[in-house]
Amino acid sequence: QVQLAESGGGLVQPGGSLRLSCAASGSIFNIDAWGWYRQAPGQQRELVAALTSSSSTNYADFAEGRFTLYRDNAANTLYLQMNSLNPDDTAVYYCKLTMRRFILARSVDYWGKGTLVTVSS
Repeated sequence: QVQLAESGGGLVQPGGSLRLSCAASGSIFNIDAWGWYRQAPGQQRELVAALTSSSSTNYADFAEGRFTLYRDNAANTLYLQMNSLNPDDTAVYYCKLTMRRFILARSVDYWGKGTLVTVSS
């Protein structure tokens, strides 16, 4: 069974930085996508950044130039480095891993529990 353990959230002042971690355990293979999403109170969940099956990285407009997504293959961990944070970045950040199940002829999404990021003075 696949499990995702998120960490790194917390309280940070505007202009500060945080690094989020998503450690995957279990049978990890045939990855279609792996990335971070966020959801603020009263808002829809939205993409922050994700690695795709084509080995490209997709960033939301608000993340471009401020956030960096990278993966440690040996540790099976996905990181999101967030710089120049502002109050609009306050949200619960979720890790999502999508794997293709060839026997089922479909992909399966796995979600972490989320980690809260609060940007405030």
